[in-house]
Amino acid sequence: MLVRRQEKGDVDLKFIELGIGNRWLIRTETELSDGTEFEEKGIIYPIKFQSLYLRFWIGKTVLILDSKDGFKRTTKNRNEVKIILGIKSL
Repeated sequence: MLVRRQEKGDVDLKFIELGIGNRWLIRTETELSDGTEFEEKGIIYPIKFQSLYLRFWIGKTVLILDSKDGFKRTTKNRNEVKIILGIKSL
């Protein structure tokens, strides 16, 4: 498992995810304040816990159960199959 410290500035959110359907089994997706986002293999520290979520993406339907925001159902434009356990971090 890759574990690194965050080196880029102006990070708004990080999503540390474990599951099937992404490029890597464990990844960190980082969203910057300018709207850009990128993903990296492994866990990128530091983690400032905001919430824990479970995401099921089947076809175009995405179901999200979040410890902070509750239940959400959304639709996407593309078909995917993903089952993800994640941590939302600052």
